[in-house]
Amino acid sequence: MGAQQVADRFAELYGAGPEGVWAAPGRVNLIGEHTDYNDGFVMPFALPHQALAAVSRRTDGVLRLHSADIEGGVVQLRLDALAPGTDQDWTAYPAGVVWALREAGHEITGADVHLASTVPTGAGLSSSAALEVVIALALNDLYGLDLERWRLARLCQRAENVYVGAPTGIMDQTASACCEQGHALFLDTRDLSQRQIPFDLAAEGLRLLVVDTQVKHAHSGGEYGKRRAGCEKGAALLGVDALRDIPYDGLDEALARLGDEEEVVRLVRHVVTEDERVERTVALLRAGDPRAIGPVLTEGHASLRDDFRVSCPELDLVVDTALAHGALGARMTGGGFGGSAIVLAEAADVDTLTKAVEEAFATAGHAAPRTFEAVPAPGARRLV
Repeated sequence: MGAQQVADRFAELYGAGPEGVWAAPGRVNLIGEHTDYNDGFVMPFALPHQALAAVSRRTDGVLRLHSADIEGGVVQLRLDALAPGTDQDWTAYPAGVVWALREAGHEITGADVHLASTVPTGAGLSSSAALEVVIALALNDLYGLDLERWRLARLCQRAENVYVGAPTGIMDQTASACCEQGHALFLDTRDLSQRQIPFDLAAEGLRLLVVDTQVKHAHSGGEYGKRRAGCEKGAALLGVDALRDIPYDGLDEALARLGDEEEVVRLVRHVVTEDERVERTVALLRAGDPRAIGPVLTEGHASLRDDFRVSCPELDLVVDTALAHGALGARMTGGGFGGSAIVLAEAADVDTLTKAVEEAFATAGHAAPRTFEAVPAPGARRLV
């Protein structure tokens, strides 16, 4: 799928060519799960899979949306009727961005939009964030808003939190907007400071595989919200603004103070140790030792499985099978309850690992997984 194809379809739908075509990628999170809404550290990188948007401005207060990936015709919405909770369809994501920009005081007078995406939906690879960011970047350029990338990410997060009603953190939108090719993004979600960490596994004879279990997940479901509420309860009980403020070397003392709050203890332990794992991963990569991050990834999966309890049998099967067949490390990635796992492996072991996972899924009676190599790609950008 290319920019010209998207532009041509736009012209068929709306009778004239678009003013431009933009792209925003999905992401895979290397390490740092469920830390972003706790003011912690994350380390995603952009995928080659991306959402494309052909867009033109309108002046009549109308937003027209069409997706190549959803059956149906053009959806027409009035800007003055956009409000949180009014849209439960896919259109809530692009419409929510328009709403968030207007709520922030930016004069958006309408748009015609045609979208197409190669980011797998429900796979924990931020298909919704890619959709939000590509719209935000297009409108930022077309309307001359001159908003920095991190501000666009914030507005997209607000669209998802308030308009869509999904209580996600800031990682996904920032990754889509700000990642750079060949790098992982070390992001402090408290102050949004960023550091691009070189991440070229191929040069080291390594590969990072993404295994999509085909088990769909949804951030707007209740279990994600429960985890976030539990983390906020833990911070309140410990008298801190966010779990980011609990030092790793003070974790045991903090957990003791929580007493018999068993669920909160588990959530707090995961977040504090996960922040430490992100910092450890950054140090190892900066030291030129990417193989050493394998055990850190595996530690992260155990914590997500046992403490945060957001894994599922299919994700556990990927991790256990990969490790049993020579993987250097593996873990679930994304919010959990389905989606994808990542596997760090020697290049020579990829075919063996992939076949072993496929056979394990077949034996267990699961749908066949989809496996592909993750290579750090560019962040959001204008194509035409």
